[in-house]
Formats: sequence, structure tokens, C-alpha cells
Amino acid sequence: MLSFYQFSAACLFLLGLSGIAFNTRNIIILLMSIELMLAGISFSQLTLSIFLDDIVGQLFTIFILTVAAAESAIGLAILVVYHKLSGTIEVSRINLLRG
Repeated sequence: MLSFYQFSAACLFLLGLSGIAFNTRNIIILLMSIELMLAGISFSQLTLSIFLDDIVGQLFTIFILTVAAAESAIGLAILVVYHKLSGTIEVSRINLLRG
């Protein structure tokens, strides 16, 4: 049964990785792909922690989810500022954010 959960976690991670590899224009899809990769890693950590009866993996999963939430909030805030400056959310015009 553990192999099914690990396979599901690997599928989540690979789905996020393919979203980053095949998407070169939309920043929102890139952020969602990063979130999928972090969710896959968290799911893998959680299932192994439950299988091994170790609380450290579960605590590490909570830490990963907290970092993912912070990354999401900061990324969306930068995206709003970027959209106000350029009127688009294409990655190709990201050099407008230079300080």
C-alpha cells in the first residue's frame, strides 16, 4: 500500500515538473507547478513518516507546507505589482522589474 502512495507523490511531483518545463509564458502556471512539486514532496514525506512511525517526517511536512504558503503569498504579491507595471503576466517581459 505504501508503494501506491509513493507513486501518487511521484506523479504529483512530475506533474509540477512538467508544468515548469513546458510552460514558458504564464507566471501563474509556474507558481502552481511549484506548489504541486512541494505538495508531492510533502505527501511523500508524510507517507514515509506514517509508515516508519516517526514524527520527524510529519513535522518536516508541516514546515514544507508553511514555506509553500509563504512562497505563494510573496509570489502573488510580486505578480500583482508586475501586472500593474506591465499590464501582462508573461514571463518574457519580466526584465521590467529591475530596480
